Amino acid sequence: MLGLIGIAVILVMVFGGYVAAGGKMGIILKALPFEMIMIGGAAVGAFLIANDMPSVKHTIKDIGKVFKGPKWKGADYKDLLCLLFELIRIARANPVALEEHIENPDASSIFGKYPRIQHDHEAVDLICDTMRAASMNYDDPHQVEEVLDKRMEAALNHAMHSSHALQTVADGLPALGIVAAVLGVIKTMGSIDQPPEVLGKMIGGALVGTFLGVFLAYGLMGPFAARVKTVVEDDIHFYHLIREVLIANLHRHPANICIEVGRQNTPHHLRPGFGDLEEAMRNLKQDAA
Repeated sequence: MLGLIGIAVILVMVFGGYVAAGGKMGIILKALPFEMIMIGGAAVGAFLIANDMPSVKHTIKDIGKVFKGPKWKGADYKDLLCLLFELIRIARANPVALEEHIENPDASSIFGKYPRIQHDHEAVDLICDTMRAASMNYDDPHQVEEVLDKRMEAALNHAMHSSHALQTVADGLPALGIVAAVLGVIKTMGSIDQPPEVLGKMIGGALVGTFLGVFLAYGLMGPFAARVKTVVEDDIHFYHLIREVLIANLHRHPANICIEVGRQNTPHHLRPGFGDLEEAMRNLKQDAA
């Protein structure tokens, strides 16, 4: 919603201010389709040259994050802590019983309670791989922590590719606008024998290219790239929480302490209340009894 409001504010303020100052929209509207073909088409072509097809699809998909915001909400963090609590309790009480959940999470009754998490392959793989390694006696907390850090760093770099790609396009748009403007000037020079009022409109149309390139770069594409980056950074906290809880588990802290470590590492605006989480874990214990 904020993304749409922001776009509306930009358009109203820029073009509204132009019209209020006495500017005429006719020149801009006449030149706009041709300038968009040149600038937009060149930007799309450069984007395709610089990226492979999976990256192109990934970037197009991530543009939706500008309007949807972070994937993980406060309720998801609470569900994740409850899921980890159940798995840790089973691992401590009966390691053999844990295997059916981490070897086939799609059919797991525990993962099935939390469908949003179950459908996120990165979160599920992170949980299952780490707990599987612990069951195989690869349980040195420091080594596992290092492995998880490298894994999440690689995941973050991959997730950030969309932001980098959009920012690269934003950086190139002003120059492409100049290219379109120069072509407009060339066209104008070819009609130098026309009267001043005709030349004035042609020069005005050429300058639309410069305006459009700068406007798209700093008014739309740059903010899009910044927003995608912010959303990715917000969502990565979800996976950091998994890391903190599972490392605490390897240090053999009590299950409740492991979960509290995760709760404390949850961003403040998404952090579940201590009482609410305690009650949720108490209910899980009663259901398992």
